[in-house]
Order: sequence, then C-alpha cells, then structure tokens
Amino acid sequence: MDRENNGGLTSMDSIESRWVFQDDEYDSDMDDHHHGSTPRNGLELLDSDDDDDTKNNNNNAVVRKLIRTGPRIDSFDVDALEVPGVQRNDNDDVSTGRNILLAFQTLGVVFGDVGTSPLYTFSVMFSKAPVNGNEDVLGALSLVLYTLILIPLVKYVLIVLWANDDGEGGTFALYSLLCRHAKVNLLPNQLPSDARISGFRLKVPSPELERSLKLKERLEASLTLKKLLLMLVLAGTAMVIADGVVTPAMSVMSAVGGLRVGVPGIKQDQIVMISVAFLVILFSVQKYGTSKVGLFLGPALFIWFCSLGGIGIYNLIKYDSRVWKAFNPVYIYYYFKRNSTKAWSSLGGCLLCATGSEAMFADLCYFSVRSVQLTFVFLVLPCLLLGYLGQAAYLMENHADTTQAFFSSVPSGAFWPVFLIATVAALIASRAMTTATFSCIKQSTALGCFPRLKIIHTSRKFMGQIYIPVMNWFLLALSLVMVCSISNIYEIGNAYGIAELGVMMMTTILVTIVMLLIWQINIIIVLSFVVIFLGLELVFFSSVLCSVGDGSWIILVFAIVLFFIMYIWNYGSKLKYETEVKQKMSMDLLHELGPNLGTIRAPGIGLLYNELAKGIPAIFGHFLTTLPAVHSMIIFVCIKYVPVPTVPQNERFLFRRVCPRSYHIFRCIARYGYKDVRKENHQAFEQLLIESLEKFIRRDAQERSLESDGNGGSDSEEEHGFTRVLVAPNGSFYSLGVPLLADFKDTGKAVMEESTSEELKPGPSSESLLSDAEQSFDKELSFLRKAKESGVVYLLGHGNIRAKKSSWFIKKLFINYFYAFLRKNCRREIASLSVPHTHLMQVGMTYMV
Repeated sequence: MDRENNGGLTSMDSIESRWVFQDDEYDSDMDDHHHGSTPRNGLELLDSDDDDDTKNNNNNAVVRKLIRTGPRIDSFDVDALEVPGVQRNDNDDVSTGRNILLAFQTLGVVFGDVGTSPLYTFSVMFSKAPVNGNEDVLGALSLVLYTLILIPLVKYVLIVLWANDDGEGGTFALYSLLCRHAKVNLLPNQLPSDARISGFRLKVPSPELERSLKLKERLEASLTLKKLLLMLVLAGTAMVIADGVVTPAMSVMSAVGGLRVGVPGIKQDQIVMISVAFLVILFSVQKYGTSKVGLFLGPALFIWFCSLGGIGIYNLIKYDSRVWKAFNPVYIYYYFKRNSTKAWSSLGGCLLCATGSEAMFADLCYFSVRSVQLTFVFLVLPCLLLGYLGQAAYLMENHADTTQAFFSSVPSGAFWPVFLIATVAALIASRAMTTATFSCIKQSTALGCFPRLKIIHTSRKFMGQIYIPVMNWFLLALSLVMVCSISNIYEIGNAYGIAELGVMMMTTILVTIVMLLIWQINIIIVLSFVVIFLGLELVFFSSVLCSVGDGSWIILVFAIVLFFIMYIWNYGSKLKYETEVKQKMSMDLLHELGPNLGTIRAPGIGLLYNELAKGIPAIFGHFLTTLPAVHSMIIFVCIKYVPVPTVPQNERFLFRRVCPRSYHIFRCIARYGYKDVRKENHQAFEQLLIESLEKFIRRDAQERSLESDGNGGSDSEEEHGFTRVLVAPNGSFYSLGVPLLADFKDTGKAVMEESTSEELKPGPSSESLLSDAEQSFDKELSFLRKAKESGVVYLLGHGNIRAKKSSWFIKKLFINYFYAFLRKNCRREIASLSVPHTHLMQVGMTYMV
C-alpha cells in the first residue's frame, strides 16, 4: 500500500493499552465514522506535517487491522511521555515557617509601591479640594480608608491573587490562562500536543455548567471577541509600561520634595535637579539585577512600615484622635455634599493610596499567594491605616500644611532619619516597578505581542529577574522628560492615576472572564464583582480624565503609542505566519525529488529555523534552489512559546519524521513558556537537541520492534480478501510482512515511512524482524553521530512581508513601513543562542500579503 492510499489515517497511542484486532472498511472517509469522536482527519490529530496537500483518494478495501485501544497521544510526544510527574509551582503547599519567611521577603519586592503612597496621597487630594474645615479632613480620610479596604484588600488580596497562572500574575498571565482554556489566541500555531504539557493542568468546563460551555464556544467562534480580548490585554500592558515611567518620577519627586520641610529655603529647580540625579543613579544600577532583592530590601521596607505606623500612633496621641470617626462612611457623603465637583476631582488623588495594588499581582511569581496575603493583612495594611490616620489627626489642627502633609506631620526630632528611609523606600518602589515592567515586556514578547529585544537574566536563582537595556534607557528618558516638564507632584499624580486605573480596569474585566469560564462560580457573585469594582474604577477614571490637560496627557499619549506598536507587531506576525502556512511546500514535491532532494547531500546537520509548527516552509525550497548542496540531515526547528509559565526541560523538544527514513529529515518543536530562561549557548542547545533526537529514534525503534513481534500467524486471511495491517502508536499502517525498520530504496516512486504496505508475502520470523530492526536502528544512530561530527550549521530564512499593491492604504502603511521598521530593528530569535557567524547561513524571502 503506497503513500497515496493513506489519506485519512487515525492516530493511536497509549501508555496503558492493549492490542486488539478489528475488521474495518478502509477508505478515504474512514475517519468520519471510525471511533465516534475521532477527528475526520487523523493526521490533524497528529499535528502532522502532511496536511491536505498530501491527501488523495483511497481505494476501498476491507482491512484487518491490529489496533491499540486507549487514550490518543500525539506522536510528537515521545519525549514528553517520560515525564515522571506534574510540574508544580515551587510556592505550593509550603510550611507555615516558610510562609512567614516569604512574607518578610515580600516587603522588599511587592509592597514598595503601595508602601510609599502616604508620601503624596493627601497632598494631591487637597490640591484639588482645599481644606475648609475638619469635616473635609474626615471626609477625605474616609475616602482613603475605604479605597484601601475595597481595592487592595478585597479586590486584589482576597480575589485577584487567586486568578494566577500557576503562580504567575499580571495581565499577560491572565491572558495566557484564558488561552489555555479557550482557543482565543489569534496566532494560528496552537497544537493539540501543547495541552499535554504538564504545566497546562486544564480544568475543562463542566457539562453541568452550561454557561461556561456557551461562553467558551462563543469566544472560540467569534473573531471579533478574540480581537477585543487581545486589545484589552494590549491596553492593560501599555498601561503597565506607562506605570514604569511614572512610578519612579512620582516616588522620587515626592520623597525629595520633603526637603521643603527640612530646608525651608530650597527652590523647586533644586528639587528637580536632585530628583534627576536620583533617577539617573536608579536606572544606571538596574543592570546589576535584584537577585537578593527580598533579603536586602525587606529589612529597609520593614523599618519604613514600622516608622509609618509609629508616626501615625504618635500623631493620634498628640493631636486629634477623633479621626477614628472616619470609619463611618457617612463622612464621604458629607465630603461630597460640601465640596461637590471639587470632591469629585480629588478622587484621582484618593486613588493614589491604592497604587501598587497591581504590583502585588504582577510580582506574585516570586512568592506564594498566602505569603503576600499574610504580609498585607498583618503588616502593610495596619501600618498604612495608622499612617493615614496620623496624618489626618495632624491636619485637623494644621489645615495649612496640606502641601507636604506627610513630612509636616513627622516629629521634628525624627525628620532626617524618616526622610532618609522614605527616600530609600521610594527608590526601592521605583526599582521594583521597573523590574516588573521588564517582566511584562518579556511575557508579551513570548506571546507574540511585542518586538523581540535583548534580555539579560541577572539572576540564576530567580528566573524572573531580568534586565532589558533598551527599555531601561527608554524609561529613564521618559521619566526625566516627565520630571523636567511637569515638575510638580500634583500633575504627575494625575498621570499616575491614569496609568494605574488603566491596568486595574483591564484586570477587572479579565478576572471576570476567568470567573465565568474557569472558576464557574455563581453568576450573582460575578455580577457583584464586576459592578462594584469596574463601576468604582470608572468613577475614579472619569475624575483623572477631566484633569488630563494639566500635563498628564503625556502618559496617555505614551500608552497609546505603545498600544499601537504592540498591535501592529501582533497583526504583522499573524499575517506573516498565515502566509507561510499557505505557501508551504508540498510533500509530493519532496517525494518526487527523492532522498537526495534533487541536489547534493553534504555531510553534516542543518538546523533550519522557521516559525511553522506544521508543514515544510517555503524557505526550504529557496535553500534548495539557491545552495549548491544541502546537509545529509535536515531538522526543521520551530521555537514555540506556549501559554504556560515554564516548560520542564524533559518536555522541551518534540520530534517527528517529515519524510521516509532515507531522507533523514525531521521536525523539532522547541517549546518554551513565557517565563522560561533561554540562557543556553548554541553548543548546549545542540547537545540537548541531538540527545532528544537520539531518544526519539530509540523509542521509535523500540515501538516498531514490539509491533513486529508475534508476526508468525497464519496467512489464511489472504484467501478471504483480508490484509493484516498493523496500526502503530503514531497512527501509521504497516503490513506485518515487511521489516518495519528496513531501509527504503529509491525505486522511482516515493514511499512514506509512516504508511507503508506491499503485497502480502510470507513474513520472516520474529527473530529475523527484531534483528533487522536493531541493525536499522544502529545504522540510523551511527548516521546521526557521523553527521554531528561533520558539524552543525544554522540555516536562517528571513521571511519578510509586503502589502500587495491592491491593498488598502492603511494596510500598506502598517505592513510596509511600521511593521517593516519594527522587524528590521528587533532582535532575531537565533540571537539568544550566540551562534558564531561561521555556523550561520541565511537566505531572504519576501511574501506578498
């Protein structure tokens, strides 16, 4: 049975299964009724390279098949089957002592931003609504208290932290979580084998919950909803990066601004210059990493929070303890009744008390959920509440000191120590936010939504500690522009509010979808969550938008520019991938060329890098027509990022044969999670790849040796019009009368290794078949090792896209100019392997889209 008689075979494999015989009519429509739920094309289930371009009409025949029963597992997953257990988050199920230690370390990483908010919250609020009496102080304090309780505590600590992606937090972690439970990713490179990575841990929506199933189907079926979801994620990410600009500016300016209290004669220009110096130093030392950030900076933040609480207690005792009445929310009503629109405009300043809430979620990767919750509930929140109560108690008797509410409320004898620790805390908050921004950019790059940039991993212990030089200096430049052009913390505070609220609203929407699709909780709870928190955030957002003309428009424009950069990159990448899929080479063409591929096969291994997860890239044909010879062994390598935080090393590489064995052509998919560190050099990568390939060949030979065992049965089936055929674990059909690992000779007609058959002849004994299998395996392994000794060369195909002349003007603008500029200046995928130029061979190709 030759290649063209195997159009729609069904894949079968199982770890625990048994061999059974089954008579079936074998024709081109077999898979429409075979095994009920089996996909129509079994090759699609295999993630096969042989797509529709290799399917032909099959002759009807009655076939006696030897099949395996059990769950279907992709033939790509030979190496993945060796995984001994399930990948787990390191912070799961930790002991109480460990939780306490982690809780202390979280201070230096997670809570720096929210911990420095007392430096500027009241100052910004009262710049919009000046204090006219004690009722205004109580009203503003009541607003701050309930904002702290509702947003950081209830929303983030008690709800959002649980929506983590196996310990990873942030906007793209939520998007990754949704991509795993529903096919909402616009880039069409998903494979069924991705779902069998141990980190997926899918919880398929229960059939009893019709709402979850309907939402899943609606998301997967609607291209508009997929695009809308992506745009929400990109908008949230743009706001996170914008937050990385405004956080250092706001934190440093507010801390240095305390000099006005300690040094009354200091001028604004001098404060700006000192702030600029601090910012330059801050971003200059960013490249040294924060591998010990929790242990070194935790004590500093602990001292800061203790100082905050101590000062609050001192002021409550010394001044007016009636501020405890602010826990009565009626004072919020009185505040708005007295100040009307001024109170509404001060909401942007009130929100600043909750800044850093998103950082608790984004920086979750370093700590357990429980440790973050413990730290916030038992240390951070009480100290913050005491700090705000103490400032309000001071302001009850000093209405004129609202411009520097925090430093004015510090006892005179403790001013300089507190100023010093406040400045350190501000620098810690800025540094942590910048690192979180780098992490967000890395996640978006891995999921195809940001141009590739040079990423330096600064820690061997914490894989999330990274440094991106280009973005570091870019953020510094924008922070300096903001400090020098706006120069007062009131307008910077408004910009801060815009960035924070943008992220918060996107997180609320995404967590709502998680509640509906994954958690499957009561609809009343979901509606309560979205109405309360999205409604509250929209009210705050309306306040900050009305003050956007004061200078905070800069951050809004920056976020919009970032959004368009990410959207154009994703749009161009999607078009490029779809075009490469459409123009991939036909398998029939390779079969006609024969094992020599119509050229000379020189000793060595050629690693052809491409982005296709299926099929033979068109760039390979370009190599065949351009180069005088190709390597004796070709491996198509696809670097693929999957929507999980990490992929275990022993699940990294997936292999399959692309052509008959005599062609020596393989496909390798190297899978990485969005948090994985790609620090291996090209030699280490080659070694891992070759070892995995040897393992694949060995497992392949073992499976076929088992299939050939017990072949001494009667041939009486021939007399009745039956052919005895073996269905192998990879879904292939084999005649039991043919040595399964025998070398294929070029007889003028291409023969596929995965589906071979001949006229049934008296078969050799099982011992003979086993001997042939072992010899063939040794021969193939020897061929691989000799090819490796001859050298490994990286074949890079630079595929570019250009819009057709008939395309719309906007499409031409996006593709021919914006996307082309981004692609030309981004980092190549191969660059992270540090391959010497002597091992590189490059060919360019342009696709019209």
